[in-house]
Amino acid sequence: MSLSRFGAASAVAGLLFVAAPAQSHITFEGGSAPAGGTAKLVLRIPHGCDGAATTRIRMRIPEGVIGVKPQPKPGWELTTTIGKLDKPHDAGHGRTVTEGVTEVSWSAGKLADEHYDEFVLRVQLPDRAGAVLYFPIVQDCEKGVHRWIEIPAAGKKADDYKEPAPGITLTPRR
Repeated sequence: MSLSRFGAASAVAGLLFVAAPAQSHITFEGGSAPAGGTAKLVLRIPHGCDGAATTRIRMRIPEGVIGVKPQPKPGWELTTTIGKLDKPHDAGHGRTVTEGVTEVSWSAGKLADEHYDEFVLRVQLPDRAGAVLYFPIVQDCEKGVHRWIEIPAAGKKADDYKEPAPGITLTPRR
């Protein structure tokens, strides 16, 4: 192998190595959704905790997200926590919403560390195009826990953190 080929191969291998941690983070499929619209959010769980199976996923719903309807998963118990919203939201048809789902939890299931799965919910997103909404997640396992709760500071990105909260970028409506 020539030195230039070796250098190119090393550069590609280096890029793959740097990108690998991001692939092990919990993320949302697609990473974006239209601001002010209803969206189906698909949360991707790529692994357990250091070899241990995932037994519970707890998700905090960010302020401004309303109309949360999680999808039940066979083999998992689904619970929601209802709480007072920081500020009232116009739900349309002259209705104001002051309470809503503040947390969603799927538990009592078992997702082996070597397996991958998705957890789904339908939500109404705020009309704030360009904003990123972060959904802090706690992933409990048979042994251990991952706290995907780190929200990037200004000028940082999710890959700068060990356990970043998954986020959705709000795009302009079409």
